[in-house]
Formats: sequence, structure tokens, C-alpha cells
Amino acid sequence: MTESPEPEFVEQSLRCARFESVDLHGATLQRVDLTGARLRSVDLSGADFCAVDLHDVRLRGSELLNVRIDAELDNVVINGVDVGPLIEAELDRRDPERALMRPDDPAGFRQAWSVLERRWGETVERARTLPPAALHEGVDDEWSFIQTLRHLGFASAAWVGRMVLGDPSPWHPLDLPWDEAPGWDGIPWDRNARPDLDEVLELRRQRQDLVGEVMDRLTPEQLESTVTRTEPGWPRLEEFPLKQCLLIVLNEEWHHRLYAERDLTALEPSTPRQKEN
Repeated sequence: MTESPEPEFVEQSLRCARFESVDLHGATLQRVDLTGARLRSVDLSGADFCAVDLHDVRLRGSELLNVRIDAELDNVVINGVDVGPLIEAELDRRDPERALMRPDDPAGFRQAWSVLERRWGETVERARTLPPAALHEGVDDEWSFIQTLRHLGFASAAWVGRMVLGDPSPWHPLDLPWDEAPGWDGIPWDRNARPDLDEVLELRRQRQDLVGEVMDRLTPEQLESTVTRTEPGWPRLEEFPLKQCLLIVLNEEWHHRLYAERDLTALEPSTPRQKEN
């Protein structure tokens, strides 16, 4: 087979296209819609999936060997077994404080936020032991430590500042949306900014205080209420449960701290750097 120059398909529709005996080795697919696609006898060995939507997907007659999955699971059935509850139970067993991130009442939310503040404080102290330049270094194409803190500022501004408190534009220039976000007018998105740790921590403190004040005043009636934000920007949601806004913040804080701890381990001088398969 004759190799041709690397082709590019940008902003094109290939709906209902048929690919057979095609070599896509090393191809990059970004913002590609494969809804309803059928893959038969396809070799995905060594593939890297990031921020993919796998709702209502079926795998049959497939081999999963040396596979690592970090994802949100709901009704994921493997060989007839719904593995989601099993994994949730095991993760809670490994770290009992994880279960506190699913509160149902105001006291539970306050407790969860207290746990997160304590554990993030420990993580920040660990980060301070690294050279400043290392805090701008990503591991395996993930965010750097500084970028992680900036993203959490964005999450608190979006779900508490905007959705809960009603500020239509609660943003700071250092706020960082997720990489696959569509982009919006008026919302900062400077992935390449390089503020120092103390500058980011000052913004972080302000956002933590914002969330903490909401948690301190939280009532059972508020947890049963909904919020609506239709102004330009993001999020734009109607009749969205206020409780869910706060749960999203807890989830973001919990998981991104785990990611940060994982990457700090890789960045510490005594730790060999290697990509996980």
C-alpha cells in the first residue's frame, strides 16, 4: 500500500462513510462525532481515550487486556455484572472519607467541605516542597498543579458564584475551564498563563471562602430548592437542583486532589518518570 502525505479532515461531514481495511495508525481524532458508529474487527491497541462520551455503548467479543479506566461509571455491565457499585464500595473502603462526599443534609455538606479544606491544605504543603517550575509541569498531558487550582477556581465560580449566588459573571482572569469546553464570550480561558503558586492560592482562598460561606448558611429548604440561570455564559440551566450544584463542587475538589497527588508523586525528584499503560 502506498503511503500518502498525512491527510487532514477538518470541519467536514463524513456521515455514513464506510472505512474498510484502512490504516489509521497514529491518527488523532478530536471533537469527532461517532454517534451510532459500528466498529468491527478494529484494533485499538495502545489507544488513548480522553474526555470521550461512551453512553449506550456495547462491546461484544472484545478483548480488554492491560486496560486502565478512570471514568464515571453508571450501569456499566461487564460479563453480566454491574461493576459500578462494586468499584464504589471498594473506593469507599480504601478511603472512608470518600463516602462523606455524598451528603444529604446541611451538616453533611459542611463536614465534607471541612474534609476537603484539610486535605487540600496537606496537598498544597506537599506541592511547596517542589521547585516552582515543577508546579507548571503536566504529567502525561494532564494539567499542571497550578492549572488544577485554576480550574477549581473556575468550578467554584460557575456552580456557586453563578448558579447558587446568581452572579452572572463571577470570573477572574486566571479561571480555567476544562480543555474540551466549547468556549464562551466573556469567560477567561488562558491555558498558558503562568502565575506563581501564591498568586493562585490567593484566588483559591477567595473561592474557598465563597463556597464555605454558602455551606455555613445552608438550610434544608435550600437543598430542596432549584436555581435558574439563563444569562449569557455558563452554566445556563433552568430549574437545576441547588444540591446538585454543591455536589458537583465536592466532586471536582475530591477528584482533582487525587489527580494532583498522583502527579506530585511523579514530579518528586526521587520518583522515576514513566507513563502508565
